[in-house]
Amino acid sequence: MNEPRGPVDSSRIPRFAGPATFARLPRLDEVEHCDVAVVGIPFDSGVSYRPGARFGPSAIREASRLLRPYNPGLDVSPFAAQQVADAGDIACNPFDINEAVESIEQLAGELAEPGRRLVVIGGDHTVSLPLLRAVAQRHGPVAMLHFDAHLDTWDTYFGAEYTHGTPFRRAVEQGLLDTEAISHVGTRGPLYGKQDLQEDRRLGFGIVTSSDVMRRGVDEVVDALRQRIGDRPLYISIDIDVLDPAHAPGTGTPEAGGLTSRELLEILRGMAAMNLVGGDVVEVAPAYDHAEITAVAASHVAYDLVSLLALNGGQRA
Repeated sequence: MNEPRGPVDSSRIPRFAGPATFARLPRLDEVEHCDVAVVGIPFDSGVSYRPGARFGPSAIREASRLLRPYNPGLDVSPFAAQQVADAGDIACNPFDINEAVESIEQLAGELAEPGRRLVVIGGDHTVSLPLLRAVAQRHGPVAMLHFDAHLDTWDTYFGAEYTHGTPFRRAVEQGLLDTEAISHVGTRGPLYGKQDLQEDRRLGFGIVTSSDVMRRGVDEVVDALRQRIGDRPLYISIDIDVLDPAHAPGTGTPEAGGLTSRELLEILRGMAAMNLVGGDVVEVAPAYDHAEITAVAASHVAYDLVSLLALNGGQRA
């Protein structure tokens, strides 16, 4: 098998030139095999407030031009340890959420062929439900870390079952998650009522609030999460609004009091050597961004997901 083909060499082609793929990696159709595919889902028809996350994938790709081949935080060269390629975007119906969910599930399942895992850049959080369906087809119910300001376990919005605020209630109902190993991280802000928390606990979720991270510290939080997950197949879903608006203004439903980008990255790095089977970074809405702050943060989060996948080498994929 040939050595993995990495990003375009920035000493030969400036970072502001060259291919517009994630981290200037090769396209999927340019490589003989692919261990990790970065795929965009430009869909935001499930949002409840600000639209615009359909432009998230292109913004994250643009911000990823500055990523480099070695990740010192995890001591890994993710593009040398595995073949990573940009699979382009999954196109889906922006006017029919039910049809979009079905097509995302089908196309994600086709992309995630045996031995290949996906890192998805969205898109609103609706897309995580069909992605979990595709993952569960191969692995069964999975553990999940859900980084978000919000619970995303509400029942319906205006009678709609599929929105960016409902994917993880649907995922539990559909048997996609191992309810002994699912946790929210970074939640905060006002709720509709105390029953929101009660319903969330009934579904099986543990909660680590942004205040918990501040008071307990990253290391203690990481230890607790690792114990809860164990060796189960793990999916990580990251809504960029888990970050404080100071670190991620470009998102649809911002909430004060969030994580710093440093805290988020350090918690992710604490998941090294876990049985990661895929992940997503969603809710980047560049129209509300400033100086690419949000897109830069999201590109680094996606890079760390790719790096985490390199550390377990796909042995259990």
